[in-house]
Amino acid sequence: MNFEQFVRSEITQMKPYTPIVPFAVLSQRLGRPSADIIKLDANENPYGASPKAMAALANLPYVHIYPDPEATPLREALSAVTGVPQERLLVGAGADELIDLVFRAVLSPGDGVVDCPPSFGMYPFSTAVNAGRYIPIRRRADFSLDVEAIERVVREQHPKLLVICSPNNPDGSVIDDDSLRRLLALPVLVLLDEAYVDFAEGVNRGGRGERGGKGEEGFAVGHLHWVMEYDNLVVLRTFSKLAGLAGLRVGYGAFPDWLLPHLWKIKQPYNTSVAASAAAVAALDDLAWLREKTLLIVAERERLGNLLAEVDWLRPYPSQANFILCRVDGRDAAQLKHDLEQRGILVRYFNKPGLDNCIRISVGRPSDTDTLLKALREIGG
Repeated sequence: MNFEQFVRSEITQMKPYTPIVPFAVLSQRLGRPSADIIKLDANENPYGASPKAMAALANLPYVHIYPDPEATPLREALSAVTGVPQERLLVGAGADELIDLVFRAVLSPGDGVVDCPPSFGMYPFSTAVNAGRYIPIRRRADFSLDVEAIERVVREQHPKLLVICSPNNPDGSVIDDDSLRRLLALPVLVLLDEAYVDFAEGVNRGGRGERGGKGEEGFAVGHLHWVMEYDNLVVLRTFSKLAGLAGLRVGYGAFPDWLLPHLWKIKQPYNTSVAASAAAVAALDDLAWLREKTLLIVAERERLGNLLAEVDWLRPYPSQANFILCRVDGRDAAQLKHDLEQRGILVRYFNKPGLDNCIRISVGRPSDTDTLLKALREIGG
């Protein structure tokens, strides 16, 4: 008997998500110690976790006990710094788990999901896993959203979900408030992924929210408070970029009150580990350190962008995230990725609609930028 027929048809047909190769494998492949590899391919924080987070991990009590299924200390800490009521917050194993939870809660087989590629690959991935109908509305050449096309598709095809990444991965563009309000006027649940909002200019950093919420000064509140105004908005965030906790997998979101009871029902009971929760709470108690490192990354992003623009065969796009997308002119981007890799420098390569012959470079430390530019000059001849 062919037991493979037991697998759902949409699973057999879907393309797998391609994750970043881990350090240990790369180290062996390149014949270099991990410490000698400059990793600019996954948008991780080059400064790592804060001292308070590392201390919390070093002194974890009760690791033999299951974690709090409601992540209560972390949600309390998040509420204190964001001004969003604790009961409107949910924590997950990275924003990726929360994306999947929302999709699982609202999608029946065949329900539409509007995505705006090029964007984060987890959106079509989660659509396929949850038997949704993927509806791509491609971004314009400058990566801005085609709001009119989205409005037309929502009216004609009646999707349940619209996913927007802002700043968008992989180009770093942001949605303006007027466009977001237009999209929130549509009869669709809008999932706003703000994984990179901490690096964006002009974002709300504490102070009064739109409905009177008060965030901690210096913390990038972004659009979290909008959830209190719009019943069809979900805003997701992560500790991977801002707090350097990508390896622990911890994210959170603000949700409409009608959706939360159903998310609580279907989430895994112990989805946030003791280590992840403790490190995240400690990071929120170290906001000055996080803000200092964020400013370093933003300053280095501007420096990196200016230097890349001086390379004749690279065309960097403006970015509000912790990475810069470059179109490669007159040479093969895949070969460029390979040539950099041989020098121990890792970047992300793209070659798909809207991202033909591109590389994406995460912002590292100043020394990483210097080494990268030296390598690019050598490769350029």
